[in-house]
Amino acid sequence: MGNTNSLCGRKGFYNKETLISSVGNNSSHDGIRTIQAVKSCSFSRKSDLCIRIITWNMNGKVSYEDLVQLVGKDRDFDLLVVGVQEAPKTNVAQLLQTASSPTHVLLGKAKLQSIQLFLFGPKNSQPLVKELNAESQSVGGCGGLIGRKKGAVAIRINYDDIKIVFISCHLSAHANKVDQRNEELRRISNSLLSKDKRTHDLIVWLGDLNYRIQDVSNRPARSLIHNHLQSVLVSKDQLLQEAERGEIFKGYYEGTLGFKPTYKYNVGSSNYDTSHKVRVPAWTDRILYKIQDTKNIQTTLYSYDSIDQVNGSDHKPVKADLCLKWINS
Repeated sequence: MGNTNSLCGRKGFYNKETLISSVGNNSSHDGIRTIQAVKSCSFSRKSDLCIRIITWNMNGKVSYEDLVQLVGKDRDFDLLVVGVQEAPKTNVAQLLQTASSPTHVLLGKAKLQSIQLFLFGPKNSQPLVKELNAESQSVGGCGGLIGRKKGAVAIRINYDDIKIVFISCHLSAHANKVDQRNEELRRISNSLLSKDKRTHDLIVWLGDLNYRIQDVSNRPARSLIHNHLQSVLVSKDQLLQEAERGEIFKGYYEGTLGFKPTYKYNVGSSNYDTSHKVRVPAWTDRILYKIQDTKNIQTTLYSYDSIDQVNGSDHKPVKADLCLKWINS
């Protein structure tokens, strides 16, 4: 990861004990079940389906080199899911296809202006696709004026008799818009999930959910991250707080937030924002999943991490490797 090793030595500033006591270190969240990733991802052939899931707010720019880093060199996964927000007008699907070849081909895509979702499968895997549909739901935003409409896109797929829905979203920004983000999630869920009478074995949400760090100012937050103590900030994460209150994501799983907050960076670097806005770092970019039939499907989260070497945006991408196995097969 991109953490620095030096400690904050400013005289009269916060020491480690002060920071921990002032922020709190309770990491128990009842709404979302936080699980530790296994970390040794070999995409076990004992699994029935292995999926690599990536979300990235592109900040209106893209380079082919960044997409190559995004996809990675290890291609043992079955499905590759890439959700992007604030995508440029460039043909991102074509660039991703080139970066994913020769191992994977584009199976489906969904677009709502700059909110885009792409699904890739192994070459010659089309016969395994028995159903594939794309949908979208807008929840406002700036429309086509600056290409930053808020909302979500979804891809439903029956892949080798495993029914999955992937939902990629971009929610309203700013720390004080928690209730608005909650309402947007409910509206998206009602449109793309609740009215749907079909059952799904797996539901995956990914995207720039835009939940921030609550009640922690910039200097203490950055000092904790600088000293490799970002885990102390987890109890102040708005997304986990709202889930714990029962407002959103009931019954979902997420990997441990062991990586640095993914927003906001100086473009072209791994340094946090030094502009006049000086945003408080936050885990705005997330991947969550829910298994509908836990008695028959076992899941293993092999990784949940940011991709720090991608520097083309003010956000860092987030990646999850998830494998499914039918218990009674």
